[in-house]
Amino acid sequence: MSSRVGVAIVGASGYAARELFRILLNHPGVAITAATSRQDEAPRVDALHPSLARRIDLVCEPFDADRIAGKADFALLALPHTASMAAVPPLRERGVKVIDLSADYRLADAQVYADWYGHAHTDARGLDEAVYGLPELFRPRIPGASLIANPGCYSSTSILALAPLIAEDLIERSGIIVDAKSGVSGGGRAPKPSFHFPECNENFSAYGVGRHRHTPEIDQVLTAVAGGKGDPVETIFTPHLVPMDRGILATVYAQPKRTAVEHDLIELYRSFYASSPFVRVVSHLPATKDSSFTNFCDITVRVVRGKILVLACLDNLVKGAAGVAVQNLNLMLGHPEETALL
Repeated sequence: MSSRVGVAIVGASGYAARELFRILLNHPGVAITAATSRQDEAPRVDALHPSLARRIDLVCEPFDADRIAGKADFALLALPHTASMAAVPPLRERGVKVIDLSADYRLADAQVYADWYGHAHTDARGLDEAVYGLPELFRPRIPGASLIANPGCYSSTSILALAPLIAEDLIERSGIIVDAKSGVSGGGRAPKPSFHFPECNENFSAYGVGRHRHTPEIDQVLTAVAGGKGDPVETIFTPHLVPMDRGILATVYAQPKRTAVEHDLIELYRSFYASSPFVRVVSHLPATKDSSFTNFCDITVRVVRGKILVLACLDNLVKGAAGVAVQNLNLMLGHPEETALL
């Protein structure tokens, strides 16, 4: 155990945190040495997550940067938006490397963050130094980083679906439609009226139309994929709530700049993601159960009436949150990217 790297899970009560525990308990190079909870009492981890009974013997404690730094080299933050930016600076000042699962460090521009999240950003240094943690696109930058901004779940699905087309300048950069559906766990564990069983069961609804916070994240990253050349990418992103526990399916519609050939596009995607172990470019139409409880993102491409359609799906709690966090951790530790994720 002494040869393992100590990892703290900050914000241990949520669904993403449960996935982090589940994955890291199988990691040969990591020991979970601390967990924090903002609850008044200090619950045991297996009381918060009964599925972990007899797998972990750890009591949550209130957040204390000194205490975490004494126990862990890495901290994985599963805190709500705006809460992470208060925890990140004291951890980094004490030499703890951070992977943040919230949105607090995903947007490079502090004003854009304030506009979309309604809260001024208080950690300019962290915002400037954070690396966007989508390994399929930014793998070389991750190993040397001390702060990783874990991608959003909808964002990962949408960005991975579009990146090859944007990188090769094959589609128009405006008018891209991302029609995405997510399971209820995407809204987190805290009770909300719209997630109450009688409200969401046997119901299907859109939300955040034209104002969902993942929109600027998707546009920012895809514009970076374009190399900063030409017009910025602008997507029309519409999320929907589906009455299932987990999973995301996105159908993306784009206007090609020249005649598109379906076979050639699929080969392009296979080549683009050839070194990405968790992107599966498939010939069939992917479904959420195909990737459920895995760290895979399944993608396929179709050409319909001259338009390019990309279909992508992943598990919002794994590849959309905890799984990609462990991918980033593996890269930072020098472990094979797939460690504990297969």
